[in-house]
Amino acid sequence: MSSQLPAQVRGPGSAPGSGLARLNSLPHESARAALLHCCGSRRWAHRMAAHRPYPDVAALLAGADEAAYDLSQGDLTEALAGESSAELGRGAPYAALLALDAARAEYERTFGHAFVICLDGHPPEERVDQLLAAIRRRMAHEVDEERSIAADELRLVARSRLVRLLDTLAGTAGEGPDDGLSAADFGLFAPVG
Repeated sequence: MSSQLPAQVRGPGSAPGSGLARLNSLPHESARAALLHCCGSRRWAHRMAAHRPYPDVAALLAGADEAAYDLSQGDLTEALAGESSAELGRGAPYAALLALDAARAEYERTFGHAFVICLDGHPPEERVDQLLAAIRRRMAHEVDEERSIAADELRLVARSRLVRLLDTLAGTAGEGPDDGLSAADFGLFAPVG
């Protein structure tokens, strides 16, 4: 499959030099490795890499959602195992950090995986309260219900990471599609809060 689409099909998000054009042109293994850092399921990353080229960012995000909804229980377990609990930024009050550490530890003991939440859209000053409230609220869930919620949060986090990946790739444009980039070269793979 050609990684170059005609200009009239590419759409605005895939102009040459854009992050999407760059993602579309990466060798399969490089793309898969980068995508694996957006969602820790190998099946998800392979599917996303194999379905390139994406004509625009909306198609990429729709594909990411579809791949996330299609994860088997084993794929979801693999993806959740690779996650770290959402972190608070520097400058968070020490008491909030202690409360968060205790809540995360209890959550992980109860559910067997890291607490995953997408805090996009919440200003940094609200994240402490949002994170602690979400952990407390979700601790009341049954295991199956919480696993479903964690899967949906993982999908949202993957979308956020994809957008950051495209931004990062746009900054590395011009090095050529076969430059051998690995996921580590993108420098964006800290857990998304």
